Amino acid sequence: MSRIVEAKDDSQVDLKDKTLLILTPSYPSEDESFIAETFVKYQVAELKQYFKKVIVIAPVFHSFGYFKKDKLCNDYTYDNVEVYFPRSIYVPIVWLSKILIDNRLQAVERCIEEHHLHFDLIHAHFTWPSGYIGVRLKEKYRRPVITTIHENGDWFDQEAGMDHPLINTAWSGADALIRVNRKDVPILQRYNDQVNSIPNGFSSAFHPIDTAIARERLGLSGDAKIIFTLGGLIKRKGFNYLINAMEQVCNQRDDVLCFIGGAGPEKGSLQGQIDRLRLGERVRLLGSVPGDQLTLWMNACDLFVLPSLNEGNPTVMFEALGCGKPFVGAKVGGVPEIVTSDKYGLLVEPADPEDLAEKILAALDREWDREAILEYAERYTWENIAKEIVEIYTQILG
Repeated sequence: MSRIVEAKDDSQVDLKDKTLLILTPSYPSEDESFIAETFVKYQVAELKQYFKKVIVIAPVFHSFGYFKKDKLCNDYTYDNVEVYFPRSIYVPIVWLSKILIDNRLQAVERCIEEHHLHFDLIHAHFTWPSGYIGVRLKEKYRRPVITTIHENGDWFDQEAGMDHPLINTAWSGADALIRVNRKDVPILQRYNDQVNSIPNGFSSAFHPIDTAIARERLGLSGDAKIIFTLGGLIKRKGFNYLINAMEQVCNQRDDVLCFIGGAGPEKGSLQGQIDRLRLGERVRLLGSVPGDQLTLWMNACDLFVLPSLNEGNPTVMFEALGCGKPFVGAKVGGVPEIVTSDKYGLLVEPADPEDLAEKILAALDREWDREAILEYAERYTWENIAKEIVEIYTQILG
């Protein structure tokens, strides 16, 4: 489906007596009062069935309970998964230009020793710091490490262009790399000859629901054409271009509503833009959308729109397709590798509100084949994506 580099056909390894160690910068708390990197937890939900045990270590900045993450994230266990949040001290930095303090590696090692954790394979998420920590653990404990590089386009380009020893170590020292799109594979092959392209996926929580029922539960109009989008309210997500596009859409149609889910530093700027364009009745900022409502919003909309300026391979795209909804989004990152046909959605130039408005209007006028979208999306369930990842695990351990 999505593999780029095929590894050797090694004999199969039984993972049922193995323990997998997951390294990730963040992980949801037990009661999900703190939510981050949910896609890692969705992936673990499928991977855990292959292993005797899965250990997740997600270092947390020790703020003495001041920051939400530090206050809410405590160790917990579910099924055959153990989750640890060792406290650490590090100074936030820009592109590793200068590291003053960062003891996350030591915090992870201390967690392993204090809890007497034993593992057979390491899977790190993101290059820094998890990928780098994974390579150092490999050296110390003699266990293979695989790193998935989730970074968005600009972030990845920065890493690839800076020639930093920590980044180079993370990429060259791994036994295998996974990139969430295909276009960046040739760059990574300069560092490592075991490079695979495996996209993100979507959880079974995202499934088709009757649109009328979803709208009723959310208190939405049954007659309106509804656009939904979701993401952090940051410049990279390009929501300002969507708002500009909505001005043009609303000039041509009076039945379209646009809902933007998410929180972030651009909230004030985006609300000001909505007010200046007098779109307050047609465009709404929802704030953070509770997890149990996301599936409802995906099913309540007519279109899911993502105007990002750059991406790796956005999980929300797969979630929308998994609910049978057409996707309208910018041609960035791995998006064109997934939306390969206008049967599933329409692509636009990034930062181009005129093109975005034109494609939104075209999509609203079109009769979409929901069953065709659902059939196509099936290949991107976390269940199927996990099978590809497990194939790499068995090859590395073999």
